Amino acid sequence: MRASGILLPVSSLPSEYGIGAFDRSAFDFVDTLVSAGQRYWQILPMGPTGFGDSPYQSFSTFAGNPYYIALDELVRKGYLANRDLEQSGLWDDGKYVNYESLYNKRFPLLRRAYKNSGIREDKSFLEFVEANEEWLPDYALFMAVKDSKGGQSFLEWEEGLKRRKPEILARYQNEYEDDVYFYMFLQYEFDEQWRRLKTYANEKGVQIIGDIPIYVALDSADAWSHPELFQFTEDLEPKAVAGCPPDAFSETGQLWGNPLYDWEYHEETGFDWWLKRIAHCFKWYDMVRIDHFRGFDEYYAIPYGEPTAVNGAWEPGPGIRLFEVMEEKLGKREIIAEDLGFLTDSVRKLLKDTGYPGMKVLQFAFDSREESDYMPHNYTSNCVVYTGTHDNQTTYGWWEEMAKEDRDVALRYMNLPARFLTKKKLTWQLITMAQRSVADLCIIPAQDYLCLPAAARINTPSTLGHNWQWRMEKGAFTDGLCEKIRNMTRLYGRLGNGGKEA
Repeated sequence: MRASGILLPVSSLPSEYGIGAFDRSAFDFVDTLVSAGQRYWQILPMGPTGFGDSPYQSFSTFAGNPYYIALDELVRKGYLANRDLEQSGLWDDGKYVNYESLYNKRFPLLRRAYKNSGIREDKSFLEFVEANEEWLPDYALFMAVKDSKGGQSFLEWEEGLKRRKPEILARYQNEYEDDVYFYMFLQYEFDEQWRRLKTYANEKGVQIIGDIPIYVALDSADAWSHPELFQFTEDLEPKAVAGCPPDAFSETGQLWGNPLYDWEYHEETGFDWWLKRIAHCFKWYDMVRIDHFRGFDEYYAIPYGEPTAVNGAWEPGPGIRLFEVMEEKLGKREIIAEDLGFLTDSVRKLLKDTGYPGMKVLQFAFDSREESDYMPHNYTSNCVVYTGTHDNQTTYGWWEEMAKEDRDVALRYMNLPARFLTKKKLTWQLITMAQRSVADLCIIPAQDYLCLPAAARINTPSTLGHNWQWRMEKGAFTDGLCEKIRNMTRLYGRLGNGGKEA
């Protein structure tokens, strides 16, 4: 069935207190989606962010980001007072996230809420801890210890703690018991608030598309608690790390630094950890986008300690075996495969064998050097079309930066005279092209519907600083804009019921 939706990270919602959260602004955005005739809300990974504030470098693949906990809900529960929020000093210009301010000023509020909650005696909380015992206690202890060591990587911890000697773990568990419970409290609040928001969205006919990074962060509770899952030496150092080889965009490639999976071990265990990971995702989301899908066919391994990605090599991944086991154990799930970039025939075959829809990005379509698979006439219906993703420039900014030769290709393709067009009109032309394509699902970033310039870009790959910070202004989606989007959605048969009103 044809449908469409909007891409907007939770962090970009116009909430108060410095970052988007599961508060009134999130429920209002669901209402905006309904008003605009959209049936999907795509977000980014929701894990607690680490180095560089990237949602793709999280301290845990199972935990939620405590920044998304709505502070006013903690006031409603009596855990905080309004004066606590007023006196917090949380910096908020309404335009960008200030992560330093959040770390220094939001966590003291959350700790105060924990101390006032009496949560350790709460039956629902204890049931939540028991239901998540496979990952939650390890994560909470990991964070408590990390705090006690000033954020130090677990790779630098003393040997007994690094190797999880039972007597050492017991000593730290006892010494930092209250901090462990604090981090479990945060996950309980996150889960409860997110489930309430997701239920609201689903009841309004809006499905949530989540995002799962293929890799976990090197400094994460996952790597610390289950080193057997990864390619580590006996000294618990990575043998090799993840990244991408040099290409036209980067002479030295991309050095991500994530630990690589020991796929032989995963297969021996029936992919047990992956099954738990995917099942956990589908507790949170209705559909899941799997990042860097080609890494399941072949992954790029860079020797640990290399300064760049130049000296890496391709190694075989698990291939179709993982997805066959997933379907056998978890049933057929709604999954989007992020298949962007250079694809080999074996990757294309893996995508075809899974049956998952791949991604088509219009900003990649107009290459003056060669015809692109991203041109709409090359699509099949089993794909998801985007104007751009969180890693792309806004379409308005893209038009500004586009090479003249590529712009000429785009204008010829759309049969448009350049002299009559503004960048706002061109942005809407690209949105229209996506909406009317044969792709079953069309996802447009919020910034493109708002025709925002380069300053609204979410992320520039291979850079640090100024990423993951953009926030949408309150009331940005006006009634008139929602009506315009809804009319377009109806015109191109994506509204539901064959293009008729639901």
